[in-house]
Amino acid sequence: MTGQRCPQASRRPGGSRAPLPSRTLLFEPPYGSRFPETASLPGGSHGPRLRGMPKHALPPGFRIRPAEAADVPVLLELIRGLAEYERLSHEMSADEAGLRDSLFGDRRYAEAVIGEVDGEPVGFALYFHSYSTFLGKPGLYLEDLFVKPEHRGRGFGGALLHHVGRIAVERDCGRLEWAVLDWNEPAIGFYRKLGAGPLDEWTTYRMTGDALRRLAEGGS
Repeated sequence: MTGQRCPQASRRPGGSRAPLPSRTLLFEPPYGSRFPETASLPGGSHGPRLRGMPKHALPPGFRIRPAEAADVPVLLELIRGLAEYERLSHEMSADEAGLRDSLFGDRRYAEAVIGEVDGEPVGFALYFHSYSTFLGKPGLYLEDLFVKPEHRGRGFGGALLHHVGRIAVERDCGRLEWAVLDWNEPAIGFYRKLGAGPLDEWTTYRMTGDALRRLAEGGS
């Protein structure tokens, strides 16, 4: 996520494109109390504004809308931009068919929204539900948050984060989580100002490829 000294991208530590050290941050109860104010979004939508988020005069033509199956090529382009920013293009294997099936197929594993100005996509956010047994509530995990380089510094990233936060509150989620690369100190500082806290006491483990197949087969 860009603008306001925020990260160009937000990644899940267990994702397929995060070999670099990352730090997980979250809003958790009583995070709802940290969203007390209401801000208008272009197009007339309203929702809680994240405390500490800089205010930007977004252009009149800016809006955030749910992604549709027809947006798969746009989403893939934005994901490629994210991979390039993270210097991980060589690890990207996503294609249109896979995105279409996993995001818009019979079983949808994640949701996405697209930010656009006068119909031109400038960024996106992709998220999915997690669950907390301790809270007895669903959570929302922000997998990706990205704004194209030529559109950064205009508040689009902050608006996308605001939008996802509003969805989490509306769905009565117990927490909103995402990851940021350890070297992105400006982003970490920005997120702390919003009220997010790092999960430094947790270590994320990952299984892929042959190791995952061996686990599925009951081997070691």
